[in-house]
Amino acid sequence: MRRLPPTLVRAALAVAIALPLAVAGTSPLLAWRGPVYIAGCFAGVIGLALLLVQPLLAAGALPGAEGRRGRRLHAWVGAGLVAAVVLHVGALWLTSPPDVIDALLLRSPTPFSVWGVAAMWAVFATGLLAAFRRRLTRRLGPGLWRRGHLLLGALIAAGVILHAMLIDGIMEGWTKAGLCALVAAAAARAILAGRRRRPAAGRGR
Repeated sequence: MRRLPPTLVRAALAVAIALPLAVAGTSPLLAWRGPVYIAGCFAGVIGLALLLVQPLLAAGALPGAEGRRGRRLHAWVGAGLVAAVVLHVGALWLTSPPDVIDALLLRSPTPFSVWGVAAMWAVFATGLLAAFRRRLTRRLGPGLWRRGHLLLGALIAAGVILHAMLIDGIMEGWTKAGLCALVAAAAARAILAGRRRRPAAGRGR
């Protein structure tokens, strides 16, 4: 299959990320809200956007971000995703502690909370898996580490998509659905690419 021109790929990615963010900025739910709440909301939207970039980097599908450079960017975007989750949850904690406690203890009556908490713990687990990658690959082998990484990545994508689609937040419906569909497609591509890749290919990262 012929590759698209790099400029077109970058432009499409920029639109896919910028459009939902721009439309979310016009949400009436932001009226009369404090800066902490607004920052928390946009941290969630940015986290969803980063979740589109992350699997594309893992699959080497972004022009100019292949090989070692792509792996380095993948690590940085992963750190950004962890930071976005911390800011998102932290801001909600500051604005509504009881709701966050109920969500963390799985007592919330809203289904989106369960998926959000599951995705949050999967993000943190993936961050730890990446931070101790060398030590874990020595003990478990690169193949098992990679399978664990892919499994957690799939859980993150599924949890975040369900969380975003079920919640009535600041994102507009059509742009949110479009971004979630792109995240699902990118995650599927990364998982297929990861399964085809031999374990030895991950050494030396």
